Amino acid sequence: MAADLPNIVIILADDLGHGSLNSYGADESLIRTPNIDRLAKQGRRFTDANTPSSVCSPTRYGLLTGRYDWRTNQKHGVVNTTDPLHIETSRSTIASLLKSFGYRTAAIGKWHLGYGITKADFTKQLSPGPLDLGFDYHFAVPQNHGDASGVYVRNRQVVGLRSDQTIDAGESPYGRDFMGIDAPQRVDENVMDELTTDAVNWLGEQNPETPFFLYFAPVAIHFPYTPSEETQGSSGTGLYGDWIHELDMSIGRILDTIEQMNATEETLVIFTSDNGGVLVTEGDRPEAEAYRAGLNCNGDWRGRKHSIYEGGFRVPFLVRWPGHVQAGSICNETVSLVDMYATFSAIIGQPIPANEAVAEDSFNVLPAILGTPHTEPLRPSMIVHSPNGNFAIRSGQWKYVEGQPSPTLKRVPRKDELHAQLYNLQDDPSEKNNVIDEHPKIAKQLAEHLNQQRTDGRSSRLTPLGENKE
Repeated sequence: MAADLPNIVIILADDLGHGSLNSYGADESLIRTPNIDRLAKQGRRFTDANTPSSVCSPTRYGLLTGRYDWRTNQKHGVVNTTDPLHIETSRSTIASLLKSFGYRTAAIGKWHLGYGITKADFTKQLSPGPLDLGFDYHFAVPQNHGDASGVYVRNRQVVGLRSDQTIDAGESPYGRDFMGIDAPQRVDENVMDELTTDAVNWLGEQNPETPFFLYFAPVAIHFPYTPSEETQGSSGTGLYGDWIHELDMSIGRILDTIEQMNATEETLVIFTSDNGGVLVTEGDRPEAEAYRAGLNCNGDWRGRKHSIYEGGFRVPFLVRWPGHVQAGSICNETVSLVDMYATFSAIIGQPIPANEAVAEDSFNVLPAILGTPHTEPLRPSMIVHSPNGNFAIRSGQWKYVEGQPSPTLKRVPRKDELHAQLYNLQDDPSEKNNVIDEHPKIAKQLAEHLNQQRTDGRSSRLTPLGENKE
C-alpha cells in the first residue's frame, strides 16, 4: 500500500445515541461496549459530533456526498424501500473520490438510499445503485432492519432471487406485509452476524499493496431489537441493551480482522451513528424498559431521533489512526458527518474544487482529528434538519431553530417543536431556556445566515455574530 494513503473504514451505527457507550458515560452495570470503546482508548473521542439530520437516510446522503440532503428533492422524511437511487450518479461521493486514487471500495450493511431510476423493481437488476457511485462491492439490507423487502441485495440484484413471482412472506415488524420477493428471506436474529461476516470476508480479500475503503453500516441498534442467542439477556437493560451488545460484538470482529491483517497501523477507523437514539420513557417498549433501568440513550441532551433538539443530532464519534491520532485524547471541536468528504480529500491531497457541485457543505476537519493547533473554528456554522422539515443553525454557542415544517408535508408531526427558538448551548446545553426574546438580534443574524446558505446552495464562512452589539 502507498505509504501516504491509509485504509479507511467508516462504521455508521443505526440510531445509537450519544449516551449509549461506556466511553460516553453509560454505566457498565447496564451495558458494556469494550470493543467500540477500544477506539476511544486507542484514538480520539469527540464530544460535539453531529449528524446533518435526526433521521437516517438524509444523514447517509450527507455523509457520502458532503452535501445536505435537503438541497435535493427530499425536503422531509426518508427514502422508502422502493424509491429510486437518491444520489445522482453524476455526483462525486467519498467512494468515487477514493476509487479514483486507487482504493478498493465496499458498502456493506444498511443502504437506505434507493435503487434504480424510478420505482425499484427487486425482481430485476437494481441499477443504478452503489456500484454506480464508486463502490466496487455492495451487500446490503435495502432500507431498514426488518424492512418490507425481507431480502438482501448483493451488487445489482437480490440474493438468491428465484423468479419474478410473489410469495407469501408474512408481515413485517412494522405491521406491513412483506413484499413477497421470491428469494430467501432474512432472519432478523441473524442479520448482524451475516452483515459482519460479509464485511470480514471482504476485508480478508484485500491486497495489502492496495488501499481499501469500507463503509460498514450495521442495522443495530434500529428497531426491531433482535439480539442473537450470544447476546440475548447479556445486558442489564433488556432487549435494547442486548442489541447494543450485538453491535459491540460486530465492531469487535471488524477491529480484530484489521489486526489479523496486520493493517491496524495503516488504517483510519471512524465509528459514529446516523442520528440520536429512540428515547421512550413510558410504556412497555424495550426502549422504555432500558430507560427505567437507568440507561439514558442520548445522555443529557434534550430530544431524540426525529426531533430538532441536540439529542437527535449529537452522536458518538471515535477516530483511531495509530501514529497520527493521539491515543486516549478528547476533542471538543464542532464537526458534522458531512465533513468526511472534505476531510478525506485533505488526507489524499485532493482539494475540493471551489464553486463546483462537489461536497458543497463539507469542511476539512482533519486538524481536529489530528489535534493540530488552529485558531479559528473549522466549521463556523452548521445546519441541522429534522424529518418534518424543521431547520436549525448553530454558530458558536448559539442555536437558532426556525420552527417551520416542510410546506409539502400533508401530516405534520412534532408540532410542539414548530416555533422560533434560540438557545445558548454553552450556558444551557440541555436547551431548557428559549432566550429568543432576550437576544432578538442574534436570532435575526442566525436566520439570515440560514437563509443565505440555503440561497447560495452551499455552506460558507459567514460574518461572526455580533452578540455584544445589541
